[in-house]
Formats: sequence, C-alpha cells, structure tokens
Amino acid sequence: MAYAAGVDVGSTQTKAVIIDEHRNIVGRSLGDTGANVVVAAETAFAQALADGAIEESEVEYVIGTGYGRYRVTFGNDQVTEISCHARGAVQIFPNTRTVVDMGGQDTKAIRVNDKGEIEDFCMNDKCAAGTGRFLGAAAAALDLGLDNLGPTALKATKPVRISTTCTVFAESEVLSWLGKGKKVEDILWGVHQSIASRSAALMRRVGIEDEITFTGGVTRNVAMVKALGERVDKKLNVSEESHYMGAMGAALFALDRIFASRSPAQAAEAAR
Repeated sequence: MAYAAGVDVGSTQTKAVIIDEHRNIVGRSLGDTGANVVVAAETAFAQALADGAIEESEVEYVIGTGYGRYRVTFGNDQVTEISCHARGAVQIFPNTRTVVDMGGQDTKAIRVNDKGEIEDFCMNDKCAAGTGRFLGAAAAALDLGLDNLGPTALKATKPVRISTTCTVFAESEVLSWLGKGKKVEDILWGVHQSIASRSAALMRRVGIEDEITFTGGVTRNVAMVKALGERVDKKLNVSEESHYMGAMGAALFALDRIFASRSPAQAAEAAR
C-alpha cells in the first residue's frame, strides 16, 4: 500500500492529510503556523504520519498548498489552494458546485464542475474585512476566545449593524457599540452578518449553484455557518473534514501523480 500526502500551510494554521490508494484519510494533523513556516510544515507532516502509524518512506508523493506551499521543502510539487479546496470539496461532497473557503487572511469563492475542476473563482485578498482576521479583531476587542465567538453570537436578539469595511477599524467600532450599551452577543452577530454579506457578494460573482460547500478554519464557527447560510438562503455543506479540505485536495493531486507514474493496469487496480 502506497500513500499520498497534502500539506496545507495557511497564514494561521497548517494542516496535513495522508490518504491511501482508495482515497481514505489515514492520518491528519492541525497546528498553528507560527513564525517559522518550514518548521510548521515539517511538524504537521510528522504528526500526520504518527496519527496514521505510517512510515515516511511509505508516502510516495507529497504536495504542498496554501500561502506557504513553496516552504514545504520536503514536498514533490505545489498546487494552489484554490484548486485544492475545490478538489477536496467535491471528494467529500460529490454534488458540490460552489465552494466558499474562509481563512485567516482571505476568502475565496469558487465554482466547480463534477470533477472538482475550477470553472470560475474570485477572492478577497486585498482587505481582511470578510475573513477570519476580522473575527479575530472582534474577539480581541471583546476579550473573548475565538471558540466562544459563535456560541455567544447565536444568543443575539437585536444585532447591530457593523459599517466598517476595514479590519483595522473593526476594534474601534466594536468598542464604540459597547460604549453605547449594546450587548456583546448583539455586536458579535452584527460582525458575523457583516462577514457573511461580503462573502456572499464574492459567491454571487462566480455564480451560486445549488450545492455549496464551506471550507476553511472558520467553518468551526457555528454562527458563521448560520449567518452565511441565511445570507445566501441555502444550506451549506460542512463536516469535520472542512478544516482539512485544502490538504485533502493536495493529497488527491499527489495520488494522481502516483497513479500517473504506474502502468494503466496498476493504476486501475489500485483505484478499485
């Protein structure tokens, strides 16, 4: 049995996934990226190997993705995170036609076909107002942990309207609403609605198809899932694999390279 791996080095967290020849996940890991991107990639890969009780020599091909993909020095190749999130989303949810990937520094909207191939995409990479970083700014202003943002926001009864379009000023606006006596939960729900509005606008630019898969670390925020679903008036596909979708896609591309190096008969047998 040969294995393929994908290492997704994001701005905030680094993920690694190892799959077998039948596309089953056999090992994974998740950790903070930190200041040393090379070490983050190496650590994630080592932890995924340990998680699956797999020897490094058993992994035939490794692909790096994410903003730090070129720092996966032990990898064999690199593929963009847009392609990897699209591929991973269709693998986990085969009927996916729209993907929205919300990370720490940017948000991407992707339209895909039934093979996970990209038909169109756009991204918010010049302003962090519609990303996880905006949530981080709000959390800092309210002295809350990121894990508490979603559950707290869902308690809102009278959400405020967040008007700022810049993360730099998000903290000031949040503090201003606090000073006016607004409840923390109402402020937070307003923040989530603001992000959802910007993300939905990106999605509309590529075309919102019937089945939408939400990927990236922000999928763990229950309020963000609810706010975005309400904004586009559709149920979003979210699973425990959503955080690993980029690494999963990279591992699938790595498996393609393994099969391509084999004879047709070998590849067909392994793919069964």
